[in-house]
Amino acid sequence: MEHIVIIGGGASGMACAVMLGRRGARVTLLERSPRLGRKLSATGNGQGNVTNLNMGGEYYFSDDPAKVARLLAKFGAADTITFLESMGGIFLPDARGRVYPAGRQASAVTDLFRRELARFDVTVCTDCRVERIAAEKGQFVLSCGGEERRAERIVLAAGGCAAPHFGTDGSGFSLARMLGHSVTPLSPALVQLRCAKGEVRGLKGIRVDGGLRVLRGQEEVFSCRGDILFTESGVSGDAVFRASSYVRSGDTLLVDLLPEVDEERLFGVLRAHEGLLCLVNNGLGRVLEGRAAGDRRALCALIKRFPLTVAGTLGYDHAQVTKGGVPLAETDDGLMSRLHRGLFLAGELLNVDGACGGYNLQWAFTSAACIAEAIS
Repeated sequence: MEHIVIIGGGASGMACAVMLGRRGARVTLLERSPRLGRKLSATGNGQGNVTNLNMGGEYYFSDDPAKVARLLAKFGAADTITFLESMGGIFLPDARGRVYPAGRQASAVTDLFRRELARFDVTVCTDCRVERIAAEKGQFVLSCGGEERRAERIVLAAGGCAAPHFGTDGSGFSLARMLGHSVTPLSPALVQLRCAKGEVRGLKGIRVDGGLRVLRGQEEVFSCRGDILFTESGVSGDAVFRASSYVRSGDTLLVDLLPEVDEERLFGVLRAHEGLLCLVNNGLGRVLEGRAAGDRRALCALIKRFPLTVAGTLGYDHAQVTKGGVPLAETDDGLMSRLHRGLFLAGELLNVDGACGGYNLQWAFTSAACIAEAIS
């Protein structure tokens, strides 16, 4: 019988394996894909945004925000940087607090983990899909391609549903259900938004640094400023990813296309001069002028409050993270299951999702650290 089996070779699974290996534990890491860390190797647009210096529970959604804040206080951004640098490399923040490896290569972060796993003789089994799991007489029985494995402790770190091309197909939720856990409704987050047909016609490829507000009826549910990219079917970009955790189909997005300039100053320029040269992108300007039909006040309003109707998202194929999961309430502060002693749940499998900018990887490392401490 194996001592500790970790199911899932993503960020949380590898981090937990390294932390336990350093403590002298005998660990087996099972990964369904041909290689470890496929999603980690693509994070931060391939540059490896591993955490954020502006860290706190307010950047997360969960059924237990206070618990998220407590765990982040135990293992936060500074701890993540120290942990990663203990394996090698240098990690540096940008002007927005996002932390990257100095070489700006996410795949190199995965390579750090692979090297450290080998150093501490962690048994790694790739192409190993866990199909069934059961608790029997104080131990866990796993079925993997017809082979049976038994373990004293299990860390379920199989990820969510987002980015299935990296091997995250939501099977971890099925395993959690087999052991009696519930799963809250799931949806894609940090994802491009689809807009009502025709609202973005002629705007594909145009990028603005704009203000973004999310309205549900008359109520504003979120606002931010950042990169907004018009696509063939809707909008993308950093600001949109941040807003995607708040939106529902039918909500209205109001985009401020020129946030540095107040409306009266803008109207003064429009009244005195013909066209939108040097105000907005020329292609965007043509669309705006067509919709305003010669009304300068209406044109001004469109620039400051360009409306879009949310029709949905592009789904898990384009999402960075899964919203929802096993409720934190079903685990203790060491993230051990309240249903089965020796079963731990980590990372995206739990009902915790963070804002864009390194927060979800921080949760992966925080949950791994809390579990390693609890086990040891």
